[in-house]
Amino acid sequence: MRAQELAHEVAERLTRSGSPSPGPEARILVAHVLGVEPAQLLLASVTPQQRAAVDHLVELRAEGAPLQHLTGVAYFRHETLDVGPGVFIPRPETEEMVGWALRRLAERPAERRRVVELCAGSGAITAALARELGGVELHAVELSPEAHAYLVRNLDGLGVDIVLGDMADAFAELDGTVDLVIVNPPYIPEAHRQVLPSDVLQDPVMALFSGPDGLDAMRVVARVAARLLRPDGLLATEHDDSHAPAVVALFERAGFGDVASHADLTGRPRFVTAAAPPGDGRIGL
Repeated sequence: MRAQELAHEVAERLTRSGSPSPGPEARILVAHVLGVEPAQLLLASVTPQQRAAVDHLVELRAEGAPLQHLTGVAYFRHETLDVGPGVFIPRPETEEMVGWALRRLAERPAERRRVVELCAGSGAITAALARELGGVELHAVELSPEAHAYLVRNLDGLGVDIVLGDMADAFAELDGTVDLVIVNPPYIPEAHRQVLPSDVLQDPVMALFSGPDGLDAMRVVARVAARLLRPDGLLATEHDDSHAPAVVALFERAGFGDVASHADLTGRPRFVTAAAPPGDGRIGL
């Protein structure tokens, strides 16, 4: 059987199961089993054993398993990352925030590019910063031991200072010296749990939900960023697309300057940036 023919058949099955993008997913699954790039499917053939392996993955996908858990990889900007159960799967929505960070860091001399990523998860953000811009000093913290294992694997060889621990008290030795704090924190209100797609709910709970209003972690981010940033340092944090006014107000109350909301690739408000608050970094929220 030709691989392209199987991919068409799989796409039809994924369409019936409600996949949001059955064609691309079908090509990815078939290519994964065959060990080739999706662009090579036109020339590839499928053995009976490979067909059985594809059928098994399609069944798992139809039951709600994330595509990235089935293949073991996720793509983010130019990065190919190891992922699986226990780590948040990076989304394209975060890519615009990383682009903003790269532009701001590029405006600074190499000795003024100290970056801390909070809630680092798979390390997608830090990996992109490390490979797309030279001369960046990178630090990353993750609370979950399961996610931390992926973080270490994905950042291997990049010279990143990686910490397993709580962002609330991480990197005290860097207080007042950091040029950029960047974070994709948990931000979904608890009440939204029952309306999320099944594949989203496969992500770790601690990476998704953040109290009744979804802003519990964001309040911690404000305190930590105020502590870490140097006087002209910058903050970038992702948020729920319904949260922009609340997040802007939160950071303004915390004393940050130049607080601005930005859209993601779909045009939805997705991340907020701000300048470090004046003073000694001790704020109340």
